[in-house]
Amino acid sequence: QVQLVESGGGLVQAGESLRLSCAASGRTFSNYAKGWFRQAPGKEREFVAAINWSGASTDYADSVQGRFTISRDNAKDTVYLQMNSLKPEDTAVYYCNARTPFISRAADGGYWGQGTQVTVSS
Repeated sequence: QVQLVESGGGLVQAGESLRLSCAASGRTFSNYAKGWFRQAPGKEREFVAAINWSGASTDYADSVQGRFTISRDNAKDTVYLQMNSLKPEDTAVYYCNARTPFISRAADGGYWGQGTQVTVSS
């Protein structure tokens, strides 16, 4: 089974930044399209950002466009989400996703990590 482990979540004040990491475990992940999704309490999981296998193509939800940046380091089989200018509305559990062959905004499918909590205080 594909194994993905998120880290880097925490509690920050509005306007501050966090960088999330998603590390592969158990197999090679460099050829997967990868993405980040989030789920707030009582709400469904929603798309945040995605990146193709090479890092040349990215996609962002309107709510994070211009504030978040997704990137990947294939040598480390790791994908990152740099989150700047955080808002209380960004509070959620953030999940890493890997799928083949293309990036997608669909909130299911592929493989998923366990999630990491991001809390933004006002």
